[in-house]
Amino acid sequence: MAASYKKLFKLLIDRDMKKKDFKEITGISQGTLNKLQNGGNVMVDVLEKICLNMDCNVEDIMEIYPDSIDSTKKRTARSV
Repeated sequence: MAASYKKLFKLLIDRDMKKKDFKEITGISQGTLNKLQNGGNVMVDVLEKICLNMDCNVEDIMEIYPDSIDSTKKRTARSV
């Protein structure tokens, strides 16, 4: 499964917030910000920090997608 943080960056735009301000408010590092921008894996405590400091819920900042339709079909076929 792949995570998308496009919602987070849309939220920053909607709040007219620069990434620098976001890092200061949440206390995340540049490396973590890079992971978020690239859809990488981040720890749950990072998501918690973001949600608490940005006054939002996890579904406001991320979405989870299957890697591909083929892998979803394979998982379904195996579970039968």
